[in-house]
Amino acid sequence: MMLRWAKIALVAAIGFEYTLVAFDNLTDYDSNYQFVRHVLMMDSTFAGNHGMWRAIDSPAIHTLFYLSIIAWESATCLLLWWGVARLMRAVRGTSREFESAKSVACAGLTLSLLLWLVAFMTVGGEWFMMWQSQAWNGETAAAREFVVAGIVFLILQQREGESL
Repeated sequence: MMLRWAKIALVAAIGFEYTLVAFDNLTDYDSNYQFVRHVLMMDSTFAGNHGMWRAIDSPAIHTLFYLSIIAWESATCLLLWWGVARLMRAVRGTSREFESAKSVACAGLTLSLLLWLVAFMTVGGEWFMMWQSQAWNGETAAAREFVVAGIVFLILQQREGESL
C-alpha cells in the first residue's frame, strides 16, 4: 500500500510542477517568450555558425512555438492530475484495478518526457543550437526535468510485488 501512495505522491508532485509552469508561462508571458524568441533567432550562438540558415526571425512563428509549448504543458498538467485522481480512486483496489488506473498518469508523464526530449533538447538544443548560447541555454534544465519525470515514470510502471 505504501508503494501505491508513493506513486501517487510522485505523480502529484510532477502535476504540481506543471501547474506552476503553465501558470508562470501564462502570468509572466514575456519572460519565457523571450527565451523561445532568442532560441529560434539563434542570436546568441557561436559567431560564424554555419547553421544560421535555420534561424527564424518571425514574431508570429515565435508566438506559435511558445503557445504550442504552453498548450503542451497544460495538456500534460491536466493528464497528470486526472491520473492522480484515477490512482487515488484505485489505491485500495486490486492489483489489476491499480494497474489499469495508471494509464492516464503514464500518458501525462510521457508527454512530459517528450516535451523535454523533443521540444527542448532536440529542437531547441540541436536544431536551433541552443547549446551554443551562454544566455539562452535551457539544456541542463531540460535534462534535469527529463530525468526526474523519467524516474517517476519508471517507479509508476513498477508492478506490485517487485522491489525498487
